[in-house]
Amino acid sequence: MFHAPQGNQRAPLPPAREAPQAREEPEAPEARTVDRPVRTGETGAGTGAQSAGRDPWFDNAKYLAIVLVAVAHAWEPVMEGSRATRALYMLVYTFHMPAFILISGYFSRTFTAKPHQMRRLVTGIAVPYLVFETAYTLFRRWAGDPAQVFSLTDPFYLTWFLIALFVWRLTAPLWRTLRHPLTVALVIACLASLTPDISDDLDLQRILQFLPFFVLGVTLKPEHFALVRSRPVRLAALPLAAGALVFAYWVAPRVRMGWFYRSTSAPELGYAWWTGPLMTLGLFACALLLTVAFLAWVPGRRTWFTVLGAGTICGYLLHGFLTKSLDYFAVVPAHPWLTEPAGLVATTLAAAAAVTLLCTPPVRRVLRCVTEPEMQWAFRKEPDRLRKG
Repeated sequence: MFHAPQGNQRAPLPPAREAPQAREEPEAPEARTVDRPVRTGETGAGTGAQSAGRDPWFDNAKYLAIVLVAVAHAWEPVMEGSRATRALYMLVYTFHMPAFILISGYFSRTFTAKPHQMRRLVTGIAVPYLVFETAYTLFRRWAGDPAQVFSLTDPFYLTWFLIALFVWRLTAPLWRTLRHPLTVALVIACLASLTPDISDDLDLQRILQFLPFFVLGVTLKPEHFALVRSRPVRLAALPLAAGALVFAYWVAPRVRMGWFYRSTSAPELGYAWWTGPLMTLGLFACALLLTVAFLAWVPGRRTWFTVLGAGTICGYLLHGFLTKSLDYFAVVPAHPWLTEPAGLVATTLAAAAAVTLLCTPPVRRVLRCVTEPEMQWAFRKEPDRLRKG
C-alpha cells in the first residue's frame, strides 16, 4: 500500500492505476478483500470505508463455515447409532470444506508469485503447518501413543488443508492461463479417484480430489457472488437444502463416508474403478449446489460474529485438539449419554461455542507469532519498485 505525502510536501500524483493495486493482493481467507461483490440493488454510496477494509460477507461466510467444520468433527465420535446425526454429518461434509476451499481460491486469483506474495505463503501457510503438524504429533504421543510417527510430508488430521492450500496457491497462475481450467481440474480429480496407492506424501489424494473447488474459486468474479446473493437464489436455496437433508437421511445407511473425505480412491473403498469418476462428478455437483445455498443465506451486513471471520485460521487449527480429545481420552464411552439426543445437542452447542471462542481477537493476537509471523529476519528487503507492482 502506498502512503500519501504528509503536510505540504509536494509529490507527483500516483498513476491512476496504482489505487486498485494498493488492495490488489489478498493472500488468504484472512486477508483484506478485493472487488467486493455488490448485492442486487445496492449502490456504492456509503460503503467506501467498508470496501476499503474487509468485506463482512466473506468474514461471515468463513466464520459460519468454520463452525460447521468444528461441529462436524465433534459429531464423529457420537453419531454412531443415530441415522439423523449421520445424515446431518454427511450433508455438512458434502460442502463445508468445498465452501472454504472455493473462498480460498477466490482470494488466490491474483497470486503471481511476487516476492511479497511468496513471503505471505511462507509465513501464513508453511509456518503454521510446521508448527501445528509438530504440535498435533506431540499431542498424540502425550495422549497415549508414543509410537506416533513424526512426518512433515504426511499431514496429521486437519493440517492437510494447509499443505493443500500451499500447493494449490502455487498453481494459481497456471489455472489462469488455461482455456478450460475447471474441466482440466475435474479430469485430474476423476483420475485421482480411480488411482489407488497414491502416495500419502502431502496428502496428495485430497489435494487432487478437492482441486476443482479451488480452481473454481480462482475463476470466479465479483458478479458471480452477486448472483449467489440475489433474492431468487436465496429463495431457491431453502427447498434445495430441505431436499438435500431428506436425501441424506435416505442415503445415510447406504453410502460409505470415505467418499466425502476425498482421501481414498474407489478401489481402496471396495468399489469398481469406474465409480470413482461418477462419485467425483456427483459429489462436485452436490457440493457446489449446497455451497451456493449456504452462501446465499450468509448475511452481508456486519454482525456480532463478523470480526471472528478474521480468526478462522486459529479456530480451525485449535479446535482439533478438543475434538481429538474426545477420542484419545475415551470421553464418549465414559459418558454414553452423549450419543443420545440431548448429548448430541450438547455436543453441537459445545463445539460451536468452543470454535467461536478460538476465533476471537485475543486468541488471534496470542497465536499471531505462529499463524501470522512477520519473520522479516528471514527475507531479503524488497525493492520499492517491486513492492509497487
